[in-house]
Amino acid sequence: MSGFLIALAHVLLGGAFVIFGIRNWRFNVPRLSGILEVKHFPQPQIVVRFGIMLQTLGGLLTLVSIFAPAAGVAGGAIMIVFLVLATVLFHPMWQFSGEARMPHTAATLVNSSLCGAFLLVIARGLGA
Repeated sequence: MSGFLIALAHVLLGGAFVIFGIRNWRFNVPRLSGILEVKHFPQPQIVVRFGIMLQTLGGLLTLVSIFAPAAGVAGGAIMIVFLVLATVLFHPMWQFSGEARMPHTAATLVNSSLCGAFLLVIARGLGA
């Protein structure tokens, strides 16, 4: 039963990021690039495409790690890097106050908890 639950967790976690990645490739590159452009971030389209590539690859490796747990080490690490970058670039809650801070704080907490989930994926890949 625990094997089934582990597999299901990998499908739900990795699969969500693969779907998000595909959606972002198809629909969100201009919007996300625009957010970075307003912040005067250099090469915003390249940065966004790199981030989406991390998101999609990390999700795929998390899915593959159902059958090859060692892939979860790379997948989990990639996803943690992605989540930290997404938080810093798109949800810098420390730059907001009052009501404007609330959605960014929520996104930071969600991304932090997802980092915890990917640490579990890494631990499984390391044989823990």
